[in-house]
Amino acid sequence: METPEFSGAVLLVKSLERNGARFVFGIPGAKIDAVFNALLDSPIRLILCRHEQNAAFMAAAYGRITGEPGIVLATSGPGVCNLTTGLLTATTEGDPVIAIGGAVARNMLLKSSHQNTDSSKIMEAVTKRSVSIYNVENIQEAIANAFRISKAPRKGACFLNIPCDVLADTASDVISCASREAGYGTALEAEMERAAKIISEARSPVLFLGEDSSIEQNVEPLRALIRRHGLPVVSTFQGAGVVSRDLFSHFVGRVGLFKNQLGDRLLDRSDVVVTVGYNPVEYDPEVWNADRSRRIIHLDSVPCHIHNCYQPEVEVLGDIPSNIASLSERLSLHISPEAGELADSLHQELLANVHGGPPAQAGSRRIAPLHFIGALREYVSDDDLVMCDIGTVYMWMARYFLVYKPRHLFFSNGQQTLGVAMPWAIAAKLTCPEKRVFAISGDGGFLFSSMELETAVREKTPFVQFVWTDGSYNMVLEQEVLKYGRRSGVDLGPVDLVSYAAAFGAKGYRLESLDGFRDLLDEAIRSDVPVLIDVPVDYSHNQELFLTVQDAAGN
Repeated sequence: METPEFSGAVLLVKSLERNGARFVFGIPGAKIDAVFNALLDSPIRLILCRHEQNAAFMAAAYGRITGEPGIVLATSGPGVCNLTTGLLTATTEGDPVIAIGGAVARNMLLKSSHQNTDSSKIMEAVTKRSVSIYNVENIQEAIANAFRISKAPRKGACFLNIPCDVLADTASDVISCASREAGYGTALEAEMERAAKIISEARSPVLFLGEDSSIEQNVEPLRALIRRHGLPVVSTFQGAGVVSRDLFSHFVGRVGLFKNQLGDRLLDRSDVVVTVGYNPVEYDPEVWNADRSRRIIHLDSVPCHIHNCYQPEVEVLGDIPSNIASLSERLSLHISPEAGELADSLHQELLANVHGGPPAQAGSRRIAPLHFIGALREYVSDDDLVMCDIGTVYMWMARYFLVYKPRHLFFSNGQQTLGVAMPWAIAAKLTCPEKRVFAISGDGGFLFSSMELETAVREKTPFVQFVWTDGSYNMVLEQEVLKYGRRSGVDLGPVDLVSYAAAFGAKGYRLESLDGFRDLLDEAIRSDVPVLIDVPVDYSHNQELFLTVQDAAGN
């Protein structure tokens, strides 16, 4: 009996199925349409997007939520190039993605031709691995390797460039090509003992949780460590939610971007900092450890990236859950009373900030950020997903919106990429249809990707999108004023967001005050289409976010 043969496009889709893909996000074109055709016969759900960049954002959100690579498809030339921002963001921030781009036929690769470009070379700068597939028999193994590489620590994006004639070639199905995750062992005994000794002798140790601390299998071992030893904790913005409600008294807040936060004060007084799953891109060591006075223990699955201000004394490398458990067994802490009192007082100050906040300007009909955050926090359950865009809204939310489950509050904290919130919300609702999803943007970031509102309506993914409106690129504005005493290139024109929502078949509201906020949200959550809520925001107290003890800081 002859072995049946399939086109490269069919083999590619079969490989995606075999490796567990549930969705493919993308936009078709002549050089990749064979794959779109093959998807018609696949259980994989195709999500047609309005822009390739947003398709990449959606794939990354799927990857962050599930731990499995999100898949994105684009055609040659500008289609592939439009993926770069999304793939750069995913790779920087540890989100597994596999991007597949079409290319001109092999006999045209070295010629000037319509939509011809060296896509794999372009993608080398923004992915973990970028390769071109020139033989149909290599497709399945390339897919399997892309799954492995994108999921291996530290997670990120892979890119596969496939000429259209390779997709048309035929080969037999190779069933063996399914990816398997590599396993990791515990750290070297000598390194574990050194780390335990340094921490046990410390008078003011701090547990510093980074982005990979929030990976599902790492969370419970970390909570057990905090519960057993009472270590004070700070986290990066992407470490949000690792500290659960029952352990919240040990938490001093999140740090990042500017050195003016409560967690910074704790780090400044620490003698030993234990970083877990920390990526320096989240918060520059040159900011939080500028004087290089702290002893650092780096606990991670990958070696650290050396900075002048980040040179760990010990690296505890390997399987993070196993190493946390082993380290916990060896610890005997002697935290000084003064360090304990400082951590307690900073925690109380965090609570006061979260539940208080300055009033809005007198006579203003705008809503103060902390008042909005407090009202939203009272409404949102621990199981709800909240997607936050970049801008001043990100700074307020990252500091003051508390969550108690990991990967339930999303930020672009590495590249600080504008426009992520709505694409993330669509992917979140597709991935977790049973969950309530909220997205929050400024009016600058919202219009970077707002065309995907049509995608959300078409794909029946209802969520609530808040837009904090002030008519500017406010995060840039505030830094310009601090640096130069004036503003340039930051003022935007008005947009009628209520009418904008209606034009796409969604619902739109304008939030005039927080009176009746809960009733409005109840109505929005019951909607079967996305709901857009315009929130006129009072940014009169913004300067406290931007004032920093380091003149060179800023983004």
